This record gives sequence, structure tokens and C-alpha cells, in this order.
Amino acid sequence: MTHGIDTDFLVAAEVREHPFHREADQLLDELLIQGHEFALAPQTLAEFIHIVTDPKRMPVPLTMGKAIARATHWWEANEVVRVFPDGRVATEFLSWLGQHGLGRKRLLDTLLAATFRGAGIKRIITNNERDYRVFGVFEIIRFGE
Repeated sequence: MTHGIDTDFLVAAEVREHPFHREADQLLDELLIQGHEFALAPQTLAEFIHIVTDPKRMPVPLTMGKAIARATHWWEANEVVRVFPDGRVATEFLSWLGQHGLGRKRLLDTLLAATFRGAGIKRIITNNERDYRVFGVFEIIRFGE
């Protein structure tokens, strides 16, 4: 099965100082051993690079070069399925924003959710369950408390 990767999981898996690094790393290992794949969208990579290079969010921020290298590693991994927004995804994204009364702080997550749905992804790995539960179409896989 293919699991969609939310940015919070990617950050936790890559940043050793993250409070849920151990749990994210363990879940990643378990899913890989079981033969699962991971869906990754370009917008997740952009958000990942933004977060891990931000000194306000990271105790030890990565340089742009290191952040790009880590993002590239994920993007090129054999276990990663690349997913992209298209016209149908944009239509669903706009529909969900209106249907659920979502505001500007929910734009990226809603676009990612629509991208995953458009690619047939039914599971999302995230600790931000609230961001995706509202759509009623995903199973949420949590990795830390």
C-alpha cells in the first residue's frame, strides 16, 4: 500500500533533534520492511525545505544545500511514488475549501489532501490528524503523541 507523506512526518524523520524523530524513524523502517511505498508531492518538499532551514523552528537549522540534498534523496528514493496536482485536483482543492469553510492557514494541507486523493492515496502519515480528518476520505497513520 502507498502512504502519503505529510511534511510533519518528513521533518520528524529527517531531523534527529525533533521530539518524534525516533517514532518517525521506527514507523518508516516498519513500513519499508513490510514493502509499502510512500507518496510525495512537490509542495511537501518545498514546505520541508522551508521548515528545516528556519532558525525560528529548528534548534539546528539545515543549510539550504543540506535541505535540498535531503529533499532530493526522498524525491529520488525507489520507495517513493511522485504525485502531482492537476486540473481535477485543483477543482477538488477549491471545492473542499468552500465546502468545509477552510481559511488561509489550511491551503497547503488541503491542496496536499486533494493531490493524494487524485492519486488514489488512502492513507496519510501525519500527526496533524485534524488537517485531514475533515475530508472523510483518508486513514490517518500517526507516528508520535
